Amino acid sequence: MTGSASVAGPRLLAATDPTLASFYNQPWWLVIIKVLFIFVFLLLVTLFMIWAERRVIGRMQQRPGPNRAGKFGLLQSLMDGIKLALKEDIVPRGVDKLLFWLAPAIAAIPAFISFAIIPFGPEVSIFGVRTPLQLADLPVAVLLVLAMSSMGVYGIVLAGWASGSPYPLLGGLRSSAQVISYEIAMALSFVAVFLYAGSLSTTAIVSAQAGSGTEFHWFGATLHYPSWFAVLLFPSFVIYLITMVGETNRLPFDLPEGEGELVGGFHTEYASLKFALFYLAEYINMTTVAGLATTLFLGGWRAPWPISIWSGANANWWPMLWFVIKVGILLFCFIWLRGTLPRIRYDQLMRFGWKVLIPVSLVWILVIATIRVWRTHGGSPAVYTVAGLLLVALLGLLFMADTALQRREAAAQGTAGQEEEAPTAAAPASEGTPPRGLADEEPGFPVPPMDLPHYHGIGVTVSAGHETPGSANGTTKEVTGA
Repeated sequence: MTGSASVAGPRLLAATDPTLASFYNQPWWLVIIKVLFIFVFLLLVTLFMIWAERRVIGRMQQRPGPNRAGKFGLLQSLMDGIKLALKEDIVPRGVDKLLFWLAPAIAAIPAFISFAIIPFGPEVSIFGVRTPLQLADLPVAVLLVLAMSSMGVYGIVLAGWASGSPYPLLGGLRSSAQVISYEIAMALSFVAVFLYAGSLSTTAIVSAQAGSGTEFHWFGATLHYPSWFAVLLFPSFVIYLITMVGETNRLPFDLPEGEGELVGGFHTEYASLKFALFYLAEYINMTTVAGLATTLFLGGWRAPWPISIWSGANANWWPMLWFVIKVGILLFCFIWLRGTLPRIRYDQLMRFGWKVLIPVSLVWILVIATIRVWRTHGGSPAVYTVAGLLLVALLGLLFMADTALQRREAAAQGTAGQEEEAPTAAAPASEGTPPRGLADEEPGFPVPPMDLPHYHGIGVTVSAGHETPGSANGTTKEVTGA
């Protein structure tokens, strides 16, 4: 009886789960319906997310948030969209008009395309035709998302460059460097999933988390091992959660839009519908990375336990509900981060990506690869050789990190000792010499010095008729912040 049950399980799984062959010979009208559904779904999620973000952060800050347009302010996002469409479209002089107009489209279009490979559910019947709840799938479907995210950054970079202004240009350069560093870590977090699932197809990855073959018996009870990759590959899941925030330029990683130092970042010179496209692209990218996290790590459209005990939980249209709930929880985490964490410095952002996320991802991939080979070819000398080399590499990394930490501590103690040995009363500065400022401090984050000569009147000449009181020859004057 047990043997017959174990044989029937895979057959049932193969009959209900879509495969790459399920996407062949789809009617053209059905493909159009799916395209329109994804387009409307992403627009509605964007409108809801903008409203939910303002309401939730309002509650966190003890204020009501939008509550005028519609019931509970639900129409506020729609009203803002209409307002943006009706605003005057101001184009500054000196911009590269072709790229200035193309950049918002280049940023928004890849965001829509990425969602094409995200599965919403199993095969269902639409007007009598059996079809998966997914627009398309590829043998390398996950790589399509990485390719589209790389294309989307071109819109941001071109927007900054075409604006002809220094602040948008700096924002575009920041975004390009940020996406490069965090996209590498994101791609590395996918490798462990590919090793376990044995495929880059999203339908195959969801099927690999179905829970088949995870049964074990304990005191007469039949239990199951965790099948979601978020549990089996927890470090990869954590790395992806961090990198998806960096990929979407959201707080605390929204350095390309830092209003404190870049006014508004790469879209400073944009208004009306062109600005709305950048705004739309950001929220659609949030939905895409949340949908990809659900697909790769949270079982996709499959119902979580204990709902999965119900035999019809993963059939018909119910899986779409579980998928939307999982995506909604991840989108709420974006809002939670924005209302909780402050923006970090740019050097901290880049250091965290290159010196923490990428090395940890590489080491984790080596561990997973060794475990997979050991489970496949247990007892082979090659397995123990690779494991030994991996252990040596880990010990080497720990030794290098400890050595670097000791050197930094020694350098900090030496600097503190020199400051203590310095005389307490500083000699008066000679005339024309600015006082000691940030430029004389120990090297760190490259902040422009606040003791530039013209702040103290050095090198600023005035006419004889406008001498500053207290100056001997009228060659210097006090410069204030006015």
